[in-house]
Amino acid sequence: MTLSINKAALKAYTEACRHPAEDGYTAATGAFFEQDAIINVVHPFNEVGGPEGYRKNFIEPLQASFGKLYRTAYIAFAGSFDGSDWVTCTGHYAGKFTAPWLNIQPTGNLEYIRYGEFHRMENGKAVESYMFLDIPALMIAAGQWPIKGTVGAERGYTGLLPGPATQDGQQWQTNDLGRSASSLELMQSMLHGLATEDEAWRAYWHEDMMWHGPAAFGAFVGIEDFAGFQVPFESTFSEWVSGIKNDGNSRHFCRMADGDYICIAGWPSLNAVQARTFLDQPSKGERLYMRVCDWWRREGDLLAENWIFVDVPHVLLQMGYDLFGNLEEKAA
Repeated sequence: MTLSINKAALKAYTEACRHPAEDGYTAATGAFFEQDAIINVVHPFNEVGGPEGYRKNFIEPLQASFGKLYRTAYIAFAGSFDGSDWVTCTGHYAGKFTAPWLNIQPTGNLEYIRYGEFHRMENGKAVESYMFLDIPALMIAAGQWPIKGTVGAERGYTGLLPGPATQDGQQWQTNDLGRSASSLELMQSMLHGLATEDEAWRAYWHEDMMWHGPAAFGAFVGIEDFAGFQVPFESTFSEWVSGIKNDGNSRHFCRMADGDYICIAGWPSLNAVQARTFLDQPSKGERLYMRVCDWWRREGDLLAENWIFVDVPHVLLQMGYDLFGNLEEKAA
């Protein structure tokens, strides 16, 4: 019963955001969020307060910069983790980029900003939220990304990323609990294979997998192209600690599955010691903490598609590079 109530609340919210709203989505956010909800958005926003702070600090400036702003969701589902109920969705904001935003200069064109969200629910309302954005993707599209380096031989595809190939990412129906449980187990087994010398993660992926990565890294098709990113990425760091281990510094606040769709998220989700130059920033041997989230689509008994966010500006800040501060200096 709780699952269906939460799915209904998320569906109403996603549908209310499908068209521009002159009220800053006041009605939509008022209906979805509890008044004292704790809302977090990626750097440079971070904790923005409750629904009013979210509208004032994030939605209204976004609307001021992107004409006819709206958003769509191509994946949406619900579940529970560690005694709490969660809903999640991911898709794109879209609008005509006509005024500076975060000191990113406007293009005058239609632009997309990929987003992903996780909301902890109580009594059909969101009480704790984490919102991811791929801001570097917008900067790359606008020709204003200052980082030359990438991971691996070359950066992958950085354009508009699609939703699931099967076009069934909105899981409003009730799914088989056994299928959901086996999907979660499949993903968790794959995670345990990451950062292993024998690349044990390979066994869990479809040969023609799609890895829809953050634009700072790019997207890759096929397991070998993905390995061309993943193996160098893993070797750029040492002493990896995954959120699935919950060392007290990194943990998953959500890890769940709904039918053939699976997700995880942490704030931070990973930590590791930087061992080599990463995104143009030389190693200082310090431990970095990464806010990360993923969604997967299962096909048969393998993982076929993966959508990933990393709060790259937050990682850069830890390495001493203030992405938005540098943009502000250039704009002055």
